[in-house]
Amino acid sequence: MDRPRNFPEASFVDRPATVALRAPARLHLGFLDPAGSLGRSFGSVGLVIGGFETEVEISASPVDRVTANGPAAHAEIERAAACLRMLRGHTGRRDPLHLRLEQVLPAHAGFGSGTQLALAIGRAFALWHGLSVPTATLAQWLGRGLRSGIGIAGFDHGGLIVDGGPGANGAPAAVLSRIPLPEAWRVLIVQDSAQKGLSGDEERQRIASLPPLPRALAADICHQVLMCVLPGAAAADFAPFAAGVTRIQQVLGEHFASAQGGRAFASEAVGCLLGWVLQHRGEHLAAIGQSSWGPTGFAIFPSQARAEAAMQAMQAAGVVAPSLALRVVSGRNAGATLLDRRPSSPLISTP
Repeated sequence: MDRPRNFPEASFVDRPATVALRAPARLHLGFLDPAGSLGRSFGSVGLVIGGFETEVEISASPVDRVTANGPAAHAEIERAAACLRMLRGHTGRRDPLHLRLEQVLPAHAGFGSGTQLALAIGRAFALWHGLSVPTATLAQWLGRGLRSGIGIAGFDHGGLIVDGGPGANGAPAAVLSRIPLPEAWRVLIVQDSAQKGLSGDEERQRIASLPPLPRALAADICHQVLMCVLPGAAAADFAPFAAGVTRIQQVLGEHFASAQGGRAFASEAVGCLLGWVLQHRGEHLAAIGQSSWGPTGFAIFPSQARAEAAMQAMQAAGVVAPSLALRVVSGRNAGATLLDRRPSSPLISTP
């Protein structure tokens, strides 16, 4: 463990009574080159979304306490307490605190719940102590961003993000591009309550068991990102964006299928529904795929009306399994937000 360091104080002098903070969910749309065919592994493209958030609150307390609001948040108490211990080890700050988990993202579902919880706690801890610590540093302290930088960049900025993979020295992945998602576009989130995605040691073992992604397919993915996904989002040109995301997901779904029971989608029900969308793309053009290891799937549409029409058609076609929950949300072009002291203000990471 690193020895405690001295950090410059933040812009405010008086310690706040409470620091409350919300961090948004992200969808991981795929790796660029998981095998590192040119020497640099992973690289990612991802999107921050609204409608799903983690919220934490830190305040003074006679003794250290971690409490939670509801069963989902209660299940994260141990992980939250571990984050506090790591932050104390790196900063040397031992003031007793009450950390309250007001709400959390669905765990192991493809929303980046672990990274957002860790960064929300880390940023709230730093702000309460008046410490100026970059988000990338918080991520390193807390063991986040080891493969993808989407959650870290999304925490700070939101939007559609491309990173270049983690550095050789273990530094978080550098952000190569960040583009606001067009305001009119909508994301249909497809959740399967009957399954959970991979995480931790099992995730690492499954990745290690996969054959290398051929360089030609990695090149195809990079081409799709550079010439379809990013230009489409930048120009609000939906068709090439949708084609690029769907092609990336097709390549990676086939590659990761052996680690997902032989399927491109971890959830058979999600795969069935999104397969229906793909079959009816003439009527319901969408960018479809699975976020990370799933089981959450997504279908991005060019408008609210198109998303709602597709959802109604899915229901009428009988392809929405009982375990599935559908929800239409917007892209989120801002990062985490502070509450109470500065309502709805974007959280700017101090360099």
